[in-house]
Amino acid sequence: MAAINFDQPSAGHVNNFGPALSITNTHGAGLQVTNASNSGSAVVGINNADPTNPTPGKGIGVLGRSNSGGDGVRGETNSNNDGLGVGTIGAGAVGAVVGVSTKLAPGGWFESTSGEGVRAITHSDDHAAVVGVSGGLAPAGIFNGNVQVTRDLSVSGDIRLLNADCAEDFDVIESEKNVDAGTVMVLNESGSMKPSNLAYDKKVAGVISGAGDCKPGIVLGRTESQNNRIPIALIGKVFCKVDANYSPINVGDLLTTSSTPGHAMKAVNSLDAFGAVIGKALRPLSTGKGLIPILIALQ
Repeated sequence: MAAINFDQPSAGHVNNFGPALSITNTHGAGLQVTNASNSGSAVVGINNADPTNPTPGKGIGVLGRSNSGGDGVRGETNSNNDGLGVGTIGAGAVGAVVGVSTKLAPGGWFESTSGEGVRAITHSDDHAAVVGVSGGLAPAGIFNGNVQVTRDLSVSGDIRLLNADCAEDFDVIESEKNVDAGTVMVLNESGSMKPSNLAYDKKVAGVISGAGDCKPGIVLGRTESQNNRIPIALIGKVFCKVDANYSPINVGDLLTTSSTPGHAMKAVNSLDAFGAVIGKALRPLSTGKGLIPILIALQ
């Protein structure tokens, strides 16, 4: 039995600079390798290039390239397992493509300069297009960039947001494009936002999110608009500009708008404060102006 058998017309070519084996075929498979054992691989690509001299295009064990618009590499499975299995040794992943890494390097790397880096499609009503499984404390998936979901998102566990407040984008009047984070904002007659400048203003809407070390954990209403829009913290913890010259501020004091533009003050008049409370102070300020964390609680 021959070690290499070409059933179709093909060519082998070996030299010191070109490929070790070059096969060209106009019909059928250019190369078919069958593995009938339960171990080993049908095809193994090994790259022994000098790791200290990473020349682009030379550090590839297997390269699949398409010049005709077809697939560069296609993996197909006829088993009932996942169409794509990515796991570590011993995980039992069986699929059309299996990426295994015993080191800290990724088991698979997909990169595209245009179009999708990875596209997974399922035509089943019972199985997911992509399945990420973690057997330890590491996350099942990491996305270093924006994530877009065009349909429903179902979560059976907890949703943990590492940042602080829940904010919503609102239009800001044209003259207030450069207003700072932490500024107390009120509604104008058109429903846009502007910095507060009246004491006990019942049109108070919230505080501009993002000051100090409190960034918004979730932003609602982030839509495309020709107007200047900023996130206004509505729930949670946010840093807020305050003026303690009206009255010293202690932890737990209710805060309202003041005559100092964009600053809150301690609400000392409970009747006037009804409907004009911004939130509750989480840090004291005895005198002067400052930026303190507050718990947003509009009432």
